[in-house]
Amino acid sequence: MNANQTAHAFNKTQSSEMFARISGNNYVKRLLTAFRYPLLISFHTAIFALAYWLAFLTRFDFATPSHWQLFFIQTLPIVVGIQLASFFFFDAFNGWWRYFTFRDVTSLSHPLLAGFLAFGLVDFFFFTIHAPRSIHLYNTVLAGILICSLRSVWRLSKEGYWQQRLPNDCKPALLVCNTNESAILANQINNLSNANVKIVGILSDHPDIVGVKRAGMKVLGSPIDAPKISRDLGVKEIWSVAGDINGKELNLLKAWYDQHNLPLRILPAAADWASSDGKIPLREIDIHDLLQREPVKLDTDLIGSELEGKRVLVTGAGGSIGSEICRQLIQFDPSELVLVDHRENSVFMIHNELKRLKDENTRLVPAVGDILDSDRMRHLFSEHQPHFVYHAAAHKHVGLMEISPGEAIKNNIVGTRKIAELSDEHNVKKFVLVSTDKAVNPTSLMGCTKHLAERFILSFAQTSETAFVIVRFGNVLGSNGSVVPLFKEQIARGGPLTLTDPRMTRFFMTIPEASQLVLQAGSMGQGGEIFVLDMGEQVLILDLAKTLIQLSGLPTGAIEIQTVGIRPGEKLYEELHIDPDQLLETDHPKINAAWQASEPLAEISNHIEDLVKLAYSRNEVIRQHVKKLIPEYQNGMQPQSHNQAQKAVEASSVS
Repeated sequence: MNANQTAHAFNKTQSSEMFARISGNNYVKRLLTAFRYPLLISFHTAIFALAYWLAFLTRFDFATPSHWQLFFIQTLPIVVGIQLASFFFFDAFNGWWRYFTFRDVTSLSHPLLAGFLAFGLVDFFFFTIHAPRSIHLYNTVLAGILICSLRSVWRLSKEGYWQQRLPNDCKPALLVCNTNESAILANQINNLSNANVKIVGILSDHPDIVGVKRAGMKVLGSPIDAPKISRDLGVKEIWSVAGDINGKELNLLKAWYDQHNLPLRILPAAADWASSDGKIPLREIDIHDLLQREPVKLDTDLIGSELEGKRVLVTGAGGSIGSEICRQLIQFDPSELVLVDHRENSVFMIHNELKRLKDENTRLVPAVGDILDSDRMRHLFSEHQPHFVYHAAAHKHVGLMEISPGEAIKNNIVGTRKIAELSDEHNVKKFVLVSTDKAVNPTSLMGCTKHLAERFILSFAQTSETAFVIVRFGNVLGSNGSVVPLFKEQIARGGPLTLTDPRMTRFFMTIPEASQLVLQAGSMGQGGEIFVLDMGEQVLILDLAKTLIQLSGLPTGAIEIQTVGIRPGEKLYEELHIDPDQLLETDHPKINAAWQASEPLAEISNHIEDLVKLAYSRNEVIRQHVKKLIPEYQNGMQPQSHNQAQKAVEASSVS
């Protein structure tokens, strides 16, 4: 036998042994699966018979007269048959043993009540001797108690008996917890039979609940007390559920725990992980956690009343913001969601993802197309007749648009105008333009194009039946081309980490938060408004770089931070509005309205046409013309030549 034959024989033998082992382990499971339904009917038959017998014993104080015993025997098949038929009609045979919840208890009331009524009618119309009325009631109550008890026995044993017999190598942990949802998640983790970690206590910012129990775990103190409590209980690490603590507090806690050699780790929220394999998906703190703010509270009734059952079209649906807007939209059950993007791979990815999330009443339409392609866009609007349009498609990279300003003009101004005009032509109810803080006092050509797009929308809104709304916000964490992924990539390479200017600051917002507020602001708008999202405090990019190095498990000095100079069109700090006095409060605490006068539509349209004619001119010519249209445009930071601009783009790290 040669080497290949020997290897083949060995692999065949090994495979056979493995198959036999797996088959042996799963034989009982497969047998139970094959006969599951007959077994369930048999169990329920036995329970109903037992409940009926106990009903007679209860009614007659365990001394049932002989003639009632005969009545019991004669009517038993009828009663059990009625109850089995009720459970079959309400599809109530499922939900056995493992995942029994209070919702299941409620659902059992329907077949039990139906059986109670049917038994009473049959007794009244067909029995010559009528059973005591209390028999009907006792039988129903006892059947419900027995079914609930037996269905929950697995879960009760799992959460009670087995929980006390965790392995000796089980590691204790403390959970910083300020919400009931996080406490419930902690309780579920403790109930995992094969987990090697147990949460032994809760730390809370609310002093009034110290000493009480939440979801079976005692609140031992405040998060600041963790070092002392950890020493007393032998705890080696602290956990926090993602989003439970805002970034500022989390940063302070991390610094405090680092001083006491206590790792602080993040547990994803319940919606983001599944525990079927018993593994707890802990992760290290990420920059998103440290910049996390208070969760956005949406007026879901207002948003839902607008979007439910409506047709919605999103441009730039495959981008960072556009795709998240689609994820948020799908929760409000639109009848149709049209995903428009010129990148086929992006459309494919978001379409596949949304198919797993969508309600059966929502039709998803992936639509590859460029917003500059008038015929394609007109076809989409004519075919789908959207009620709402969210326009997120745009060129946003500051440095690249300094090199190719004509592309920014075409995509950000002309593309926006085309989609707006089609929205007006097809009687779209509301058009929401996703804009940027770089449109305020712009120093970049990208910011100028968004500024002019805003001005066009404000003017166009005065002549259209469509409600045109603008939503303006700053940088979002993790978006394509943003600073955080770039810094992470540079750290992974071992540096250097390139910083344009140590004084530079930026607003930051997570992608879900920005997208949620876009929907909220869009639903609030009546037409002609600019909504400005509350971006919180600006973050020093140098501090952000140092934090990312530390989160990578390295001392700050381990990665060199190089200052490469401000790139073309870049600001040291961002602005969300020009004059604070022009900022108006709204009903939502995180959304303000910026007042801005509109200009005649013909005037701004002529300006845009003049600019479009220069789209293929030299960059300096375009800048000079833009300066005439936007007097506040400051372009003194730009390098003088195309080559200098190219080098600055390649070295830059902040978008």
